[in-house]
Amino acid sequence: MKIIFFGSDDFAAESLRQLLSEKFSIVACVTQPDRPSGRGLQVVASPIKQIALKQQIPVLQPDDVRDSAFLESLRNFAADLFVVIAYGKILPACVLQIPKIFCVNVHGSLLPKYRGAAPINWAIIRGETQTGFSLIKMNSKMDAGEIIVQGKMSIAADETAQSLRSRMAKASAQCLCPTIKNIADGQFSLTAQNQNDVSLAPKLSKELGHINWNKPAGDIHNVIRGLVPWPGAYTSYQGKIFKVLSSAVVPQEFSQTPGTILTITKEGIIVATSKDALVLKTVHPQSGKEMPAYAFAVGQRLSVGSCFG
Repeated sequence: MKIIFFGSDDFAAESLRQLLSEKFSIVACVTQPDRPSGRGLQVVASPIKQIALKQQIPVLQPDDVRDSAFLESLRNFAADLFVVIAYGKILPACVLQIPKIFCVNVHGSLLPKYRGAAPINWAIIRGETQTGFSLIKMNSKMDAGEIIVQGKMSIAADETAQSLRSRMAKASAQCLCPTIKNIADGQFSLTAQNQNDVSLAPKLSKELGHINWNKPAGDIHNVIRGLVPWPGAYTSYQGKIFKVLSSAVVPQEFSQTPGTILTITKEGIIVATSKDALVLKTVHPQSGKEMPAYAFAVGQRLSVGSCFG
């Protein structure tokens, strides 16, 4: 079976490496054009391109997936299957119709829940304790294709989007290979998604990370871990913004205004919210390095009764 692989990030790279290790025939890779990245804004190739070049696999990087020359290139490979994972662009019907069998997409949620760009983050932000991944037959609507197989995963109370994403990349890659073998053998079934259960996971924004201390501690804790590593949850003290990288909920009753520092201990900075308290464990000042919240409190001379935000 000849496969064209579409992907652009490290999540997709995990599956590409797995496919190559199991000797699947990857005849080409399609990835985003090279873009400036990091503080130095150096132009960097995607992880998919880096793997493909090492394996001497042809690489396609279209600016426009409807471009006639690109479409002709895809047809010339005469691929049986397209595998699409975190590519970064919606594929139109003119692309989806090219492979002999169909296009398979790996999505980071139990569809139809959390369709969209950031399913892993939103599952944590919404306080889910279980999520998973879905392998679907793609159609022209976003994440709406028929389900081939799904894998469930638990979400720990202190798990971040970063750690869950890493676990899911490995789990979905391990599921992808036998699924493709089943597709090649015709040993698979398709299940339509229930439209009544659809929910969305839109793109993340920096504004989403602004901590609202008037919310319950549990909700704030979910936002903090759901936005690691980007864009990060943040608040301010005396006009200076700092990110909160880790936290924990402390069941506690108090009368202070939300955002007020209740206690400062070696464990961290305990802050009032609308329900329960939140202990800030690790922070990242705007001009500085990641550090324990206690060290930040000492350095900034924070005191009980001061307010954040």
